[in-house]
Amino acid sequence: MSDTSKVEKTDGVVADQSTVAPADDPTAAPVTVVDPRLLIREEGLKGYWTEFKRKVKGGELGSLPVVVGLIVIWTIFQLKNDLFLSADNLSNISYFMAATGMLSIGLVFVLLLGEIDLSVGSVSGLASTIFAVFVVNHGMGQWLALILAVVTGIAIGALHGWFFAKIGVPAFVVTLAGFLGWNGLMLWLLGDSGTINIPSDSGPIQLLGQSSFFMDQAIVGAYLLAGLAVASMLIGSLMDQRRRKAAGVPFRPTSEILIRVGALAVAAFAAAVVLNNAAGVSNALVIFLASLVIVDFVLRRTTYGRKVFAVGGGIEAARRAGINVPMVRISVFAISGGFAAIGGMFFAGQTASATLNAGGGNTLMLAIAAAVIGGTSLFGGRGNVWSALLGMLVIQSIQTGLDLLNMNTSIQYMITGGVLLGAVVIDSVSRKSQKAAGRG
Repeated sequence: MSDTSKVEKTDGVVADQSTVAPADDPTAAPVTVVDPRLLIREEGLKGYWTEFKRKVKGGELGSLPVVVGLIVIWTIFQLKNDLFLSADNLSNISYFMAATGMLSIGLVFVLLLGEIDLSVGSVSGLASTIFAVFVVNHGMGQWLALILAVVTGIAIGALHGWFFAKIGVPAFVVTLAGFLGWNGLMLWLLGDSGTINIPSDSGPIQLLGQSSFFMDQAIVGAYLLAGLAVASMLIGSLMDQRRRKAAGVPFRPTSEILIRVGALAVAAFAAAVVLNNAAGVSNALVIFLASLVIVDFVLRRTTYGRKVFAVGGGIEAARRAGINVPMVRISVFAISGGFAAIGGMFFAGQTASATLNAGGGNTLMLAIAAAVIGGTSLFGGRGNVWSALLGMLVIQSIQTGLDLLNMNTSIQYMITGGVLLGAVVIDSVSRKSQKAAGRG
């Protein structure tokens, strides 16, 4: 016989407490058993350190490997060239990572299902080409052309998802066919010239160039955005604490919330200072970060997000839980296509043109690598959208650092490939460790 009750701890943590009678003497007084993971805050820093070691041994590494890797990369390049951590160079990293980062956001959804989308590079190039054709060849307004280009990307992604979810064609084959087919359509639309220059004096192309929403007040804008991020985290954490208190489940004490918010404030305002020493915060970076926040909310706080994780964790279990698996699959590929199209517009904003190279080269590989390096598992069911940011920071840092050192492109590919392989190895080892610890 056993029963379960909840006990309010002195620091505000509610712990689940079970009373279990000893197996060798059923008549003896029950022994109270409390999950030790719910009591770590009572031990102060020692408790957190113990919990950290437990997670690492159990394979729950989170973002630790990529953060350590980023520190190592920045240290090496700074030692090789003291311009690497200059304000101008860091500003360039933050700007140029946004385009591929948008593709990576969409790929996170697909990877959470344990699938892959090989078409995002071609879809991004096709979207920028469709935009250019409508604006330049047909005189359409830029904003309407932008909407049509993004809708085209969503429709293409949904078509891929339909073949995968309804017909049963493997996602690898469907999207590989899309990679080839949509690239061919892009080349046909561009014609013999291979390039369509887009007016950059207004509209989304001007918006996505290296300009700022805040115009001459870029310095104020950077601090405003940093303050908004800190305030949002503080308010969100306190609201979550209040909800969990009301529900009688474990919650973060106010002291821990303040420490976390303080750490974010240091990082956010330090970034604002660095960007202000250059050209301020670019529109592309603002839109990229806003997209991360919105998508993170969708994945972690909505029913749809929980369905995505459920399907990625186990299709049969999700089906038995009443989830419409085909619709989730189709919607995920539609989201991937939509973000690929948005990424294509970012590329067009960087060059003020649609070209044969749009979405080509190593764009696809870098977008996939960013999500995986950032911590999203190739095996599905584990990861978060912030991996797109962390992974792009790593990749763009490598590219920019090697450019400063005048290294050949071949060296960039080899180093990026090695980092990607290392990320997948860490993910595989982590999964094995979790299974060994009974949490896989």
